[in-house]
Amino acid sequence: MSGQSGKTPELTHFVDGLPRMVDVSNKAATTRTASAEAWVILPPEARAALQGGSNPKGDPLTVARLAGLAGSKKTADLILLCHPIPVTGADVQVTLEAAGVHIVTTVKTTAPTGVEMEALTAASIAALNVYDMLKAASKAIEITGLRLLSKTGGKSGDYQAPTS
Repeated sequence: MSGQSGKTPELTHFVDGLPRMVDVSNKAATTRTASAEAWVILPPEARAALQGGSNPKGDPLTVARLAGLAGSKKTADLILLCHPIPVTGADVQVTLEAAGVHIVTTVKTTAPTGVEMEALTAASIAALNVYDMLKAASKAIEITGLRLLSKTGGKSGDYQAPTS
């Protein structure tokens, strides 16, 4: 596995073949942000239930927003080697578009490590909640396109995903 510089990166999460949480206590706390997205592709019957307001569980988009916010704060409980960090801000946008439900999350912290995993977790948890809320209408719902859109701060610098 090669990094951007062509060098093999040091495997910091494993020492002598055993997993560990990287010590970030000597790193400075800096402002860091990350944004991620996911898509929930809806078959016609799920879209009809969502648009027609006939979904018996209620509004999937509102539930997804709340679930994404909660997910951003629970990331360290779900991602085994992820540091628990203070989430100082989070936003989850959930919109119905022609391709399906589009989820975009942005998470912010002032910490010694980044929030990419928090943004990705928020997007995935929001998408799973859309599925859960609409699964009675269709089991053929697909979750796709989970990816990091951008990040700022930290030693590795800023990142912006290519537009698709």
